[in-house]
Amino acid sequence: MGFGEDNLNGVILALLSSGFIGASFIIKKKGLRRAAAASGVRAGVGGYTYLLEPLWWIGMIIMIVGEAANFIAYAFAPAVLVTPLGALSIIVSAVLAHFILKERLHKLGILGCVMCIAGSVIIVVHAPSERPITSVQEIWNMATQPAFLLYMGSVIVLVFILAIYFSPRCGHTNVLVFTGICSLMGSLSVMSVKALGTSLKLTFEGKNQLIYPETWFFMLVVVTCVIIQMNYLNKALDTFNTAIVSPIYYVMFTTLTILASVIMFKDWDGQSGGTIISEICGFVVVLSGTILLQLTKDFERSSSFRGNHSPGSPSLSTRLCSGNGELVKYSDHDDVPSDEICLRIQESY
Repeated sequence: MGFGEDNLNGVILALLSSGFIGASFIIKKKGLRRAAAASGVRAGVGGYTYLLEPLWWIGMIIMIVGEAANFIAYAFAPAVLVTPLGALSIIVSAVLAHFILKERLHKLGILGCVMCIAGSVIIVVHAPSERPITSVQEIWNMATQPAFLLYMGSVIVLVFILAIYFSPRCGHTNVLVFTGICSLMGSLSVMSVKALGTSLKLTFEGKNQLIYPETWFFMLVVVTCVIIQMNYLNKALDTFNTAIVSPIYYVMFTTLTILASVIMFKDWDGQSGGTIISEICGFVVVLSGTILLQLTKDFERSSSFRGNHSPGSPSLSTRLCSGNGELVKYSDHDDVPSDEICLRIQESY
């Protein structure tokens, strides 16, 4: 094992990435709300007016910076080390959502954040060192081994089922549909990102990998997976509470990515059973923290968890009570009459 310089660089980049990505969740959702207020059509039901909203683009740029840092991190450290550090993005988004989007963060939610950090530290301490790779063709051999081909085929089939069958029927009432598609595609994109990042790293070191078609194939897979992820992530963020989407997306994405990395890159080969168990325990602590974050939300009264509107209606389940374009959700004021809500909003300005 051993925590070398490459692993350290990977950890630093992963932490920076998580900070940027966590903040981008909040900024993008703010932009989605403004776009929905201006057009009357939400992204969750097929609206794309958010593409004209500057705030959404700011969030997207911040996310791109975070993803770029994450991209480079995968070239230095194994996925079982880099991916779990995304827990920081949950903490950032949950805290910012509490102050900016007024999505309440319970005291137990703070404990959940602490658990995420503690679990991530355990994983970092026991993480394996990066396996030396000499060419993109070596990665291609890993990607075409029967075990990973079976995993990849299963992911593609599940994504088609979720997107074609479940998305139209319960995508707006079940948070697992949109986030499931994002997570499944995300596990494939991470494997391709790591392959592409390693290829570019080798190229910069003087071993040109751009002459091999495998490098360009991995790039195509990355672009395809990211486009699908962004589309369904926008739907999830617009339909459900940010403090719910972030932890669930993290849990599913991290679990699937670690599984894919263990199958493709054999990250646990050469590690002792005790070390592997420690990594799994650390991951369980992180999962427990994210579940605690989820349970602290008021599910029964939060229509943002059940979906803010009926699946067949493109209309907003909100009322514009002021002229500044901000949306006030009924779900945030279940015990207060709508007229009083509007009066309070107007008085606050």
